[in-house]
Parts: sequence; C-alpha cells; structure tokens
Amino acid sequence: MLYSKPMIELVYEIRRRVPSHLKPDIKLANPDLLDELLLYYQKDADTIVKALIKELMQLAGDPWTDLLTSQESSSDQYVTKTYRGALMLEPRKAGTEEKSRSSRKMYRGQMVSG
Repeated sequence: MLYSKPMIELVYEIRRRVPSHLKPDIKLANPDLLDELLLYYQKDADTIVKALIKELMQLAGDPWTDLLTSQESSSDQYVTKTYRGALMLEPRKAGTEEKSRSSRKMYRGQMVSG
C-alpha cells in the first residue's frame, strides 16, 4: 500500500500513543499494519487513538472504512451487564426500552403515564 504524507504522520502519532508492547508492530514496513490497528481499535484503544485510527482508515479508502464501520455497528448491538461481579454481553432489545421509558414517568415517587 502506498501511504500519503498525512497517513505517515498519523501512523507516527498512533505509534507514539500506543502502549510499548504494540510499538514493534506499528511500522510502515509492516504489511499488516492496518489489520493490526483495526484489531487494536476494536479491543482497547483510548479515545484519542481511536480517533487517529479512524482518520487513518478514512484516508486509506473504502474497504478499510467499511471494515471499521461494520465493527462499530456490531458492538452497538450488545449491552454489558454485571451479575455477581462477572461482566456479560447480552443482545440489545430493539426499541422496547425506548418505548417503555417514554410512556412511564416518575412524579413524586408515583408512576405517571405520559
């Protein structure tokens, strides 16, 4: 892949901000650079690094942008719940919570329809 100057600067900035155990993998000579950044984006990147990776993927083109958006939408379909100290992922129910919240309201400790 050919990198433009803004893409190279983004890779340098991402490399500067990631944890030290990932720095050897984030090099322009690495042919799987964008794949590894995509995996890091999905797992545990902080917000600044996520924004930088997202911008890099947009500069890389459509296939990378599509991969990034498909991963974001799939993560929005699950809700994390804690039960006895264990985290669980459960599928999000489509629209049922929004309807129930809008139809019932609390007023001075009493349920009011509205």
